[in-house]
Amino acid sequence: MDAKCHLKYQRYGRRKVAQLMDQVRGKSLYEAQYILASIPMRATDVLGKAIKSAGANLSVKLGKKLDLRQVWVTECFADQGPMKSLRRVQPGPQGRAMPFKRKMCHISVVVSDTKQKSKESN
Repeated sequence: MDAKCHLKYQRYGRRKVAQLMDQVRGKSLYEAQYILASIPMRATDVLGKAIKSAGANLSVKLGKKLDLRQVWVTECFADQGPMKSLRRVQPGPQGRAMPFKRKMCHISVVVSDTKQKSKESN
């Protein structure tokens, strides 16, 4: 059985979050938490919360407490969020204002109690 977690409008760049997701994809939740704890990046906190939330969602779906070593991260990806809402201005040469857009991303994590990616979602 699968469970999902979606975090939207996170103030991190999509590519930086995707680098972290490559490290934990296919690992158990137990391994993923220790891998994220050892990586010195800011986005590890948010990704760790998403993985824990997806594990808790699976626990509620199954109706029992799960062993973290028996739950795997089957899918995780980050999509580009809107860059229109948080516009900022940086000073430019000769008194000009240069636009600077804050990056955002949407994080999606899917965990399962089976190691293979499920074919049921097709």
